[in-house]
Amino acid sequence: MNVDVLIIGSGAAGLTAALNLAPELKVAVISKGALGEGATGWAQGGIAAVLEEGDTFDAHISDTMIAGAGLNDEQVVKHVVAGAPAAIARLAELGVPFATEGGALHLTREGGHSHRRIVHVADATGRAVQQALEAAVAKHPNITLLPDMVAIDLITGRHAADFSTSGQVHGLYAYNRRTRRVEALAARATILATGGAGRAYLYSTAPRGATGDGIAMAWRAGCRVSNMEFMQFHPTCLYNLEVKNFLITEAVRGEGGHLKLPPGVDGGGERFMPRFDQRAELAPRDIVARAIDHEIKRLGLDYVHLDISHREPDFVRGHFPNIFEKLLRLGIDITKEPIPVVPAQHYTCGGVVVDLAGRTDAPGLYAAGEVTQSGLHGANRLASNSLLECLVFGEAAARDILASWTDLPMPPPIRDWDESRVTDSDEEVVIAQIWGEIRRFMWNFVGIVRTTKRLERAKRRIDMLRQEVADYYRNFRVTPDLIELRNLVEVADLIVRCALSRQESRGLHFTLDFPDTAQAARDTILVP
Repeated sequence: MNVDVLIIGSGAAGLTAALNLAPELKVAVISKGALGEGATGWAQGGIAAVLEEGDTFDAHISDTMIAGAGLNDEQVVKHVVAGAPAAIARLAELGVPFATEGGALHLTREGGHSHRRIVHVADATGRAVQQALEAAVAKHPNITLLPDMVAIDLITGRHAADFSTSGQVHGLYAYNRRTRRVEALAARATILATGGAGRAYLYSTAPRGATGDGIAMAWRAGCRVSNMEFMQFHPTCLYNLEVKNFLITEAVRGEGGHLKLPPGVDGGGERFMPRFDQRAELAPRDIVARAIDHEIKRLGLDYVHLDISHREPDFVRGHFPNIFEKLLRLGIDITKEPIPVVPAQHYTCGGVVVDLAGRTDAPGLYAAGEVTQSGLHGANRLASNSLLECLVFGEAAARDILASWTDLPMPPPIRDWDESRVTDSDEEVVIAQIWGEIRRFMWNFVGIVRTTKRLERAKRRIDMLRQEVADYYRNFRVTPDLIELRNLVEVADLIVRCALSRQESRGLHFTLDFPDTAQAARDTILVP
């Protein structure tokens, strides 16, 4: 299959890029499952933008830089913040039903923000954005949607019929779940919009497919990867033995929710965040997550409580209808009782290095959204800046492709995927076993609080498992699970290598061996 532009990923970044390209070019958007299964649809809180009287771009920039512990690229932060109001306006034009109050957009506040600037659709903003974008792309004749296509590797010169050493990216090899065959998808430009690597951890709020595919593929194609040690742990994931990965949005704390110790322990029923930070529950996520982790370990708890039952019941139900209904089905009435919560992996702040136009190191390859390290988030993402990054960089990548279209070469003839030397595996239990091992030791050794010894233990296990996965990959036909496992072990290695390189504590990376923050803020950059 040949198209003008191939977009890998069907969330906010990918679909925004597609809509901006489609008036002039033929675009194909692939997703490894259904179109709406990515992280965008899971986002509860909202999108940050300066819209309130008295708020300023400078304040939003400052809040982002403070949360990012000074590691952010200020030029990038200014660019994204300035683009936020227009991005919100475009979504409204597409029909996203943002909440209003008194005829104006209703703005809420979240941790780390100095003003109310979070535009939202109740507590299901991501789902509303995803639905609006999907509806728009479905109507466009120049956009082809290809669900159930699992990305394997980017096509470069070494995959051409006439082998070359060119690092130019010409598209993608992908496994078609429906035909169970590998297909070559050729394009003059390719955009990675594949999301993060949350499933490298045992507990994560990320979708099942967040296995770091784009990061691993870009790394194998010769792109630099940066700041993978900065893995954000959301402070408040529902603690429930049957329901996994249900996030309790930041906005619950933004609207007055209190974190408390559960009854039956010293200080039970009391707030603990004021002991850790003067901003209390509105401190940035890394501080709140470490505080919860500290109290859980100190007291031997399974969870702490997040309590908003002191607010009026109608207010709670009106602002958090989805959370209210979900928890009520589980026997928790949040208008009357607290929510048991624990931290969980939530967002990958590092990724593929890109510039302001979304360009990677590989010619013809762009990236946008959580798959990237754009310089926006620094050492810790400020709440509700993630969807914003997708929108701004999705548009930026499309704009650059259109501007440089005549300079992008036509893809050469591509070699078919060679399956002649491999057979079907009768040992798929190996995949499940290795997957489980990775997620567990990443949680235990590369989690919220780290030490050099734990990181070195993780690295030794990764080195051993990488060899096992490589042997398995060489000898058996690919399956979706094997493709994801290959990428998972790659990104786990990148995370640990970055963490070992950073001999300080900054933002999301906290190590007991180097508890102080260095005077100079420097990115951790890995080169293939």
